[in-house]
Amino acid sequence: MIAALALAAAPVPCPAEPPLSYVCGAEKPEDIVRIGRSDWLVASGFAQGAGLKLIDARTAEASLWYPGTRDQIAWDRKRFAACPGPVDPALFNARGLSVREQADGTYRLLVVNHGGRESIELFDIDLRPSRPSLRWRGCLPLPPGHVANSVASFADGTILTTILTRPGTGITDFVRGGITGLVMAWRPGDTGFAPLPGTELPGNNGLEVSPDDRHYYVVAFGWHAVLKFDRTRQDGPVARLTMPDFMPDNIHWIDGRLVAAGMRLDEPACGGLRKIVDGEADKMLCHRGYVVAALDGELTHVSTLAYGEPSPSFNGVSAAAFAGGRIWLGSYQADRLAWRADPAAGN
Repeated sequence: MIAALALAAAPVPCPAEPPLSYVCGAEKPEDIVRIGRSDWLVASGFAQGAGLKLIDARTAEASLWYPGTRDQIAWDRKRFAACPGPVDPALFNARGLSVREQADGTYRLLVVNHGGRESIELFDIDLRPSRPSLRWRGCLPLPPGHVANSVASFADGTILTTILTRPGTGITDFVRGGITGLVMAWRPGDTGFAPLPGTELPGNNGLEVSPDDRHYYVVAFGWHAVLKFDRTRQDGPVARLTMPDFMPDNIHWIDGRLVAAGMRLDEPACGGLRKIVDGEADKMLCHRGYVVAALDGELTHVSTLAYGEPSPSFNGVSAAAFAGGRIWLGSYQADRLAWRADPAAGN
């Protein structure tokens, strides 16, 4: 099955490569999340102008969701006074995503943006129309020199974001196991993001909060591990679980479990582990297999939900979501979104 993205330019055809089928034209869908229990998902676009895509899980069709029309702008200038204005859809470079239901039944979507500014963009989603509506509400700029990776929020409005590499550090540093990143927090009423002590890790990547709001989880990409933090403490993680043979990227709570997805760590087709050549970490362009795994909240157990061999056309798996009896796979490299049947759904 092939589904095309509704863009002005026709996407390049992307025929299925069983067990994977594709949504063509979804440029670098680095993260993907389901909107509540609906049949709708939203995927990011990790490239200039790629923005956000709305995906219908029933039909495997997608469309560009934020053209920036007047009806999509509802700036809360009081709450987000530091924001310079609506995000430019021509520059919108979306990375990590987070969705949380609000008291009125709508959903708050948080998006890491690199287009035109380093910021967290805030949107409201209304599922009541036949096609969900999206309204931009404001943004939270990152401190100068800091680039966010993932984002999550607590019920009280506190927003967390990960920084993969602080100024003066780089990818090669965390591949070697060096400390490069941290978690930053913004609380309602704050003027900006501030570091959370004790969260310094090698390559702070994926991020999620626990359903009870007591803990949060951070991927240390350099350790290919997930770490658990107590919200009330600042003395480092309270638990750690290293993945057996893959590099977790984005993580999300899905159906009572913490789901992580990423590329295979020791890939024979790529000569094994990620290498550092002439002082620089390889760019992971060699096509690696992938793993989608479930972790318990205490970080004591991990189980495989899906895995795949290297695909000729789909590399850089970075996220997973479940909807419509399918497992949806995001990628920070590919020009398409992938899906496969979910064995647990009985397909």
